[in-house]
Amino acid sequence: MESTKEKILTVNDLSKTFSNGSVQQHVLKNLNLSIYKGDFTVIMGNSGSGKSTLLYALSGMDRPTLGTITYYTGEGENAQTTEISGFNNDKLAMFRRDHVGFVFQQNYLNDSMSALDNIMVCGLLKTTNRKELAQRAKMLLNNVEIGEGDWNKFPTQMSGGQQQRVAVVRGVINKPEILYADEPTGALNSQNTENVLNIMTDLNNEGQSIVMVTHTIKAAERGNRIIYLADGVISDEIDLGPYVGDYKDESNPKLAEAKERHGRLKNFLQDMGW
Repeated sequence: MESTKEKILTVNDLSKTFSNGSVQQHVLKNLNLSIYKGDFTVIMGNSGSGKSTLLYALSGMDRPTLGTITYYTGEGENAQTTEISGFNNDKLAMFRRDHVGFVFQQNYLNDSMSALDNIMVCGLLKTTNRKELAQRAKMLLNNVEIGEGDWNKFPTQMSGGQQQRVAVVRGVINKPEILYADEPTGALNSQNTENVLNIMTDLNNEGQSIVMVTHTIKAAERGNRIIYLADGVISDEIDLGPYVGDYKDESNPKLAEAKERHGRLKNFLQDMGW
């Protein structure tokens, strides 16, 4: 059943094929999908199912072999549709700069720049107002509990969890319509995983649309919509509703709802063969 929510992008008959000599690998196969504003969409599936390939295609980091990806950008009189799958490299780069944020599993921070400068250099691709940009960067760093004493540290002087929090801020510094995240907690320990997931949840609660690939149920629980990929096609999806807290936290005032929600996700994934 088609959602009544406002779309932020649609995908029609999307395919991605990789060629190695005479051998072709069909990773995505005539896939159709809509993503909605304000959703925290999670993409799951076994290794090799096409999760990351789909994420890279949606974000404009890679091009599909066939099919279209259409974004709905702007508001009111400025609203427009943009079909990005035929863009050349320069147009894709401009589109990503203006509309898309990305958080990778590895943070890819520049070790020769401070935490603040790693964020500023991305923001300066879009604006020349250094003062306003610095104010926003510092506000966001404070929001993810990176205090002033750490702003001028180099990545090698920070913990892995701090580095990934800086990477999340870098991903949202340009106010993207969609924040994409590819296994953003895959390289973190349990406490840092919790911290980063809390940040992602807070961003979504503030209205940020998020599309995240993950292989863990702990991360997937943060999403309201779970899409399961198998062999390059969507097997099924489930609407969990908003995240209501940890189902193991006895102090959670919505503990019963959290447990029921966890049970539905677990059963769904079992049905998918996860």
